Amino acid sequence: MTSEGDRIQVAVIEDHPLYRDAVARVLTEAPDIELGAVADSVARFAVQQQPPGSVVVLDLKLRGVADAAAVLEVGHMGHKVLVVSAHAEQPEVLGAMQAGAKGFLSKDVDGDELLRAIRTIAEDNAYVSPTLAGMIIQDSDDRHAGPKIVLSEREKQVLRLVAAGERDVDVAEILNISVRTVRSYLDRIRDKTGERRRAGFVRVAIREGLLR
Repeated sequence: MTSEGDRIQVAVIEDHPLYRDAVARVLTEAPDIELGAVADSVARFAVQQQPPGSVVVLDLKLRGVADAAAVLEVGHMGHKVLVVSAHAEQPEVLGAMQAGAKGFLSKDVDGDELLRAIRTIAEDNAYVSPTLAGMIIQDSDDRHAGPKIVLSEREKQVLRLVAAGERDVDVAEILNISVRTVRSYLDRIRDKTGERRRAGFVRVAIREGLLR
């Protein structure tokens, strides 16, 4: 039996009543999840004092703060954002990941995949469904045609953590190296991949099989 203290803290921000209720029901029935705040906007979520570090299932098309701005605001509250949206085209996916989302799912996923994504993100890993992963890397296929990128094992470790949303200081602590060394590895990764922004790092990490 999972104790309440061991459960994954999860909240939901979704403005469609039927879908919001359906997600809440799936989460309530999961033995390892503690459902917290359920709100229809970022503003109403903010006043409910959800414990920092929770996984927040977030729709993109909300009243008030929406899209990448919603991802940024919820992330700044100290939460891990899982976007679940009916708008799963490439610009939305890349924009959400660049804004700091830990994962992205289309609303047509079943309850099992939703729970799998939440559990993956709760362990500080990134989660993107296979279909959306293909979408993320599709636009880079032509731009990155040519010799295969060769990364060292340490560069792969740094890339995986950064693509999963960790800050430089957190990467340094996890790998037991200095922040300066982390940034040196990031410079090498940028030189090898030609990517400068987080969405690009996510694309490369997916291509290299570093994000599950």
